Amino acid sequence: MKLDRFIKVLLPHDETFFSLFEESAQNLVAAASIMKKLSAAKIKTEQEKFVREIRDCEHAGDSITHKIFSELNGTFVTPFDREDIHLLAYSLDEIMDQIDGSARRFYLYKLKEWPADSIRLIEIIAKSIAELQRGITLLRNLQQADELQKVFKTVNEYENEADTVFEEAMVGLFGNEKDPFQLIKLKEVYVGLETATDSCEDVANVLESIVIKHA
Repeated sequence: MKLDRFIKVLLPHDETFFSLFEESAQNLVAAASIMKKLSAAKIKTEQEKFVREIRDCEHAGDSITHKIFSELNGTFVTPFDREDIHLLAYSLDEIMDQIDGSARRFYLYKLKEWPADSIRLIEIIAKSIAELQRGITLLRNLQQADELQKVFKTVNEYENEADTVFEEAMVGLFGNEKDPFQLIKLKEVYVGLETATDSCEDVANVLESIVIKHA
């Protein structure tokens, strides 16, 4: 064991980071659940309500991220590398931003309903976030490396599935949509959703980096 890691083992760690990351993950779970409700909503007032609730989650996520960065600036000993803490907070925030952006575009563009492939992507996002929440909870005990590896593998599989869904959606959209304005609107919504799955994989990669460094 390297000297710096040995010293970190001996020194007390601030549990605040674990709690904040768990809070961030739970906020994402809530946002994904609302997104699923939005994708099923047919009444405009319901859609507006869910978009507003997702925006509330986005504001809550920004607040949590700010707390993590403030804690990082004021803490000498951290449970894992400072750059990993910063990157993990940033990557979690990126997922939230993409969910919020997709929801807002759907509403502002006055789209009437979510295409089937977009609903599939929303389901994949929700499942990916659920896995990430499990992984973040396991951060408190990095000895459970096998369980964490299962999280990384599953999130990667979901991201690959999302790539396939996105490609199929683009083929169908460009092949069937005759209205160029509608095509542009739907494409932007799809890109936001697919980017959210990429961001989920980014979080999994950061978690895997932390596990490797503490192996």
